Amino acid sequence: MANNAIRVRYAPSPTGHLHIGNARTAIFNYLFARHNKGKFIIRIEDTDTKRNVADGEKSQLDNLKWLGLDWDEGPDVGGDYGPYRQSERKDIYTPLIQQLIDEGKAYESYRTEEQLTADRDAQKARGEMPHYEYEYEGMTEDQKAQAIADAKAKGLKPVIRFRVPKNHEYAWDDIVKGKVSFNSDTIGGDFVIRKRDGMPTYNFAVVCDDHLMKISHVFRGDDHVANTPKQLMIYEAFGWQAPRFGHMSLIISADTGKKLSKRDESVLQFIEQYRKLGYLPDAMFNFILLLGWSPVGEDEIFTKKEFIKMYDETRLSKSPAKFDSKKLEWINNQYVKEADNSTIMDLALRQLIAGGNIPENPDSKTIEWARQLIMLYKREMSYMAQINDMASVFFQEPEQIDGDALAEISNETAPVVLKEFLERIQKLDIFDSVEIFKVIKAIQKDTKIKGRQLWMPIRIAVTHEMHGPELPESVELVGKQKAIAHIKETLAQIDKA
Repeated sequence: MANNAIRVRYAPSPTGHLHIGNARTAIFNYLFARHNKGKFIIRIEDTDTKRNVADGEKSQLDNLKWLGLDWDEGPDVGGDYGPYRQSERKDIYTPLIQQLIDEGKAYESYRTEEQLTADRDAQKARGEMPHYEYEYEGMTEDQKAQAIADAKAKGLKPVIRFRVPKNHEYAWDDIVKGKVSFNSDTIGGDFVIRKRDGMPTYNFAVVCDDHLMKISHVFRGDDHVANTPKQLMIYEAFGWQAPRFGHMSLIISADTGKKLSKRDESVLQFIEQYRKLGYLPDAMFNFILLLGWSPVGEDEIFTKKEFIKMYDETRLSKSPAKFDSKKLEWINNQYVKEADNSTIMDLALRQLIAGGNIPENPDSKTIEWARQLIMLYKREMSYMAQINDMASVFFQEPEQIDGDALAEISNETAPVVLKEFLERIQKLDIFDSVEIFKVIKAIQKDTKIKGRQLWMPIRIAVTHEMHGPELPESVELVGKQKAIAHIKETLAQIDKA
């Protein structure tokens, strides 16, 4: 750009929730702008009215904000280059399209969908790549005018097509991919720049918007590479300078090695889904950034401020980025461990309520009990929804002890430990982890039973689990009456064995 100002944009379509891949595009643009002290712009590309969904724009913006992104210009904050919704920019596009028509660089096309389909079928039958065939080929200007008049008389509505130059090379130095070039004869012929409903197509509108909004760099997914030559043609037709392009690598599934597809329901792919599971936004930001970009060194966990400082677009990878849900869980767990207890409490409490394990409007006693429970599992949780399964022993009556757990308590010292523990906790006036720990240590002193033979029978009897968080805290949360009942049931089962 003439003034060398850094201006980048993220331009979502309001056709659904924010996808992981689109979130990555937004984050890369955001970091590039913030690192270079430039401007980050949000522009809504909503010209495909048939695919737009109610609240689609709101969902996109809400989830971007949840990830921690802010923008300098956009539909909700305004700016000097608005409107920031393409549907509100029709008056800007119309004269520009007319300019191309007047200059012979675009024209009205009346080919119907049926005719276009027939053309493509015939081309396939001849072994050719499907392409648009110029409908006025070989006509004089008078014949062309007559053909257009006949089409109008039939009530046909035209699209506007861009006249693609013949055998012309379009090349650019891609920030990520390096040198890329296309011959104009390979892109499928003259392409539509305005649809029959009067709305511009993506490839036309995006060029006009990027130019008029003074966008300096465009970072987007690899799937847009094929659009770039078409857009360069439009820049050339207007005599405009194109921005620098950077096309980011595909995101593939770590399990299948295939491109992440929105139709693949085995992988959660929308930010909204991770929010509902209780993931932390800073962790999601961190994980998404590492999909196709790598910092210097071995460390992978950084704050957003650190990412802004270290961001370097030359470290964007040419190779496909692997979406590994296990790595996401690991990263989120690192953030959970360091997170403020009140944050974890709030998110996990919502999960317990959503799971039906705590009333919707819990009283103060229940909230305090839940707080202790959540803190017990804080370091183990990768995301908050796990609390319902991890802590299921506190909400469901345990099943009969069997397998390895039964074998563990089938030795001669287990009944001794359990009878002592039962007798002593029945006498406790204060049933908390401190007093329970004292009881366990007293049994060890009096019976000389220690280690696994001491702790494991108590854990199995009270929780019917062989593993779990701290034992005294677990027994406290099960509660005195349930703990007593569970131990009695276990002793009865041992006697029958």
